[in-house]
Amino acid sequence: MSILSSLGRIATEFSAARARYQTERAIHSLPIELQKDIGWPEAADTKTGIRNGVGSWAGAK
Repeated sequence: MSILSSLGRIATEFSAARARYQTERAIHSLPIELQKDIGWPEAADTKTGIRNGVGSWAGAK
C-alpha cells in the first residue's frame, strides 16, 4: 500500500466522519419532539449524556 493511497483513505474517512458530525449536530439542534418523530435514538435516552461514534472516526471500521 502506497503512502498516497493511505492518505486518500484517511482523507475519505475524515470526510465521512465530518459529514456524520455535521448531521448529528443538525439533528441535535432540532426540538426533542421532532427527534423522537424521526426516530433519533438518543432522543429517548437523554439521561446518560453519552455520545457514541463521533470522536472515534480513526479507529472505527
